[in-house]
Amino acid sequence: MNLHLQAVAAAAARFADAFLFLVFLVSTCGGCCKRNRGRSSDLEEELLSIAADESASFDPKLRISMAELREATENFHPLRIIGDGSFGLVFKAHLANGLAVAIKKLEPDAFEGFREFRAEMETLSKLQHPNIVKILGYCTSHWDRILVYEFIERGSLNQWLYDSTSSSSENGDVSWSKLSVQRLPLSWDTRMKIIKGVASGLAYMHGFPTPVIHRDVKASNVLLDADFEAHITDFGLARIMEASRSHVSTQFAGTMGYMPPEYKQGYAMATVKADVYSFGVLMFEIATGRRPNLPVVDRGEEAGMADWARNAVGENRQMEMVEPAVSRDGLVEARVEEYFSIACMCTSQLAKDRPGMTRVLELLMSAIG
Repeated sequence: MNLHLQAVAAAAARFADAFLFLVFLVSTCGGCCKRNRGRSSDLEEELLSIAADESASFDPKLRISMAELREATENFHPLRIIGDGSFGLVFKAHLANGLAVAIKKLEPDAFEGFREFRAEMETLSKLQHPNIVKILGYCTSHWDRILVYEFIERGSLNQWLYDSTSSSSENGDVSWSKLSVQRLPLSWDTRMKIIKGVASGLAYMHGFPTPVIHRDVKASNVLLDADFEAHITDFGLARIMEASRSHVSTQFAGTMGYMPPEYKQGYAMATVKADVYSFGVLMFEIATGRRPNLPVVDRGEEAGMADWARNAVGENRQMEMVEPAVSRDGLVEARVEEYFSIACMCTSQLAKDRPGMTRVLELLMSAIG
């Protein structure tokens, strides 16, 4: 009997020891759990938000869903592709209400964080300007990020400068179908209308207290509507800049031929003056019909397009620089010279010597009307 009581007492003692050890663990870890609870909660919220589908429309009359976008693009079928923009493919589709839209499906790593993606979309949706493509809304599903833009009828400026066969002509059809027809080159007046529109849109973006910097101004990121008004698009590279300083990026952004010389010197800062340089290159491109990323052979010497253009302006060869396909009827030499002079200012080697886009727009309005 005594042995039995001893066994019971020993078992009770072991139970008590285990219970006290458990209490010790709880009291020790309690503070740590409380400290980490906030971070764990944030992580759980982030994971839940990524896993869940979310749709947002910036037009109160429009409702967008991932299911509808998949149906409208036939599950993002390759035949629906109309462009390959920065960070993703662009599809043409019609929503259930008949509205034609351009849908960009971003690459999986284009925006790693859901919150950052949502914040940037909400900011960019506030850009309301006739020369900037409107973001109508977005959808997310797991790692998919989808942007919905207004559809711009005539496609990109790049197509109009270099593709002599297209589904659109300056006086004809305005669809993006695959049917090709012969197309006349853009007139000088139309080119001037386009460049003024781009300048107006950039001046608006740069004019915010916290400027919006595009970082990839080029012909393929300018879309043309039925009236050949320019609409800046593809500002997925845009960064919302702090008013007091530039945003420092860990990698270069932009396209070869359009990037300012400071990038070549190792500076990867996104600034409004970098946009101004790219705009100046675009001015040269629109007038000359030459691709900025290809060298120009002039008098037996090879040079980059921007360097060649500035040298030719210095030699008063502006009229020779205008694309040969452009009609000279009604072309005023003095206005052409002013136009190229502004482009040279914008492409100054030193960023501090380049005018701001508001000033550029004023100069253009005065020079070409």
